[in-house]
Amino acid sequence: MAAHRRLIRRTAIAVTAGAAALVLAACSSDGGGHDMGSMNSDSSPSATASAKAGAHNDQDVSFAKEMIQHHRQAVSMADLAADRASSQDVKDLATKIKGAQDPEIKTMSGWLTSWGEEVPEDMSSSMPGMDHDMSSSMPGMMSSDDMDKLEKASGTEFDKMFLEMMVEHHEGAVEMAKMQKADGKYGPATKLADDVITAQTAEIKEMNKMLGKS
Repeated sequence: MAAHRRLIRRTAIAVTAGAAALVLAACSSDGGGHDMGSMNSDSSPSATASAKAGAHNDQDVSFAKEMIQHHRQAVSMADLAADRASSQDVKDLATKIKGAQDPEIKTMSGWLTSWGEEVPEDMSSSMPGMDHDMSSSMPGMMSSDDMDKLEKASGTEFDKMFLEMMVEHHEGAVEMAKMQKADGKYGPATKLADDVITAQTAEIKEMNKMLGKS
């Protein structure tokens, strides 16, 4: 009987030790798995989100640089309307264009700076006409001669010339914005392209109506 009890006691101890070992192994496995999962879930998505937020390509850079110069010319044209236009509607439209495009120039300049790219130099104030000629390859940009003619015009002649030029200018901007939507990668730039298409398409219709074309 004594030998039998000792056998039972040894068996119980062995079973208990084995169970404890299994529990420790399970805890170790769960803890390690949780830590790795936590590390992955904490770092990978945030890193991916960060990369996605700043991801851009050559099209985004080109869009920002070219649209900045495109907008600058539109703002220069709008500035002329204040003391040359005879129509209050033309003056109001010019104010609207300037009010929309000035902030967009600042926004796009900020993107370029954050990407380590140079913001195009604004030479329109010191060297009239030069920026227009340098950017003449962009859709809808006026030449230096066009800008000179607009600057010399006044009254109803200015109104008509301004509207015709700005329609062409806006059509060019819409074309550039569509290229950005097709090939761009940076979300905010594509969103701005959408805004340009919406706003300037509406203004084209408005200007054509003022010209009696629709």
